[in-house]
Amino acid sequence: QLQLVESGGGLVQPGGSLRLSCATSGFTLDYYAIGWFRQAPGKEREGVSCISASGGSTNYVDSVKGRFTISRDNAKNTVYLQMNSLAPEDTAVYYCAADRPNSSSYCRMGDRGYEYWGQGTRVTVSS
Repeated sequence: QLQLVESGGGLVQPGGSLRLSCATSGFTLDYYAIGWFRQAPGKEREGVSCISASGGSTNYVDSVKGRFTISRDNAKNTVYLQMNSLAPEDTAVYYCAADRPNSSSYCRMGDRGYEYWGQGTRVTVSS
């Protein structure tokens, strides 16, 4: 059974850091691009970052560039999202999702095409 399980969310003060993990099972992570998405209360879900199957390509939404870093460890079947300099506007439920595009060097920021999703982990940035 294919699963993605997010962890690492929590309450953090502005300027703090969190590292989210997306643990996968039931499929070969090597063949999949992984995206991180978030949904804040009352807002639409948005793509935050993605990493290609090869790991060689990454993308970030402008609002997190320079603060967030996505990485993957296929041996551990896990993808990470390191979040630094967190701000209240980063408060949201964060989801990871898996996509198998035609190219191992590509990942998409839009949520269309992502077949498998985790249940989400909540991040709250507040003093």
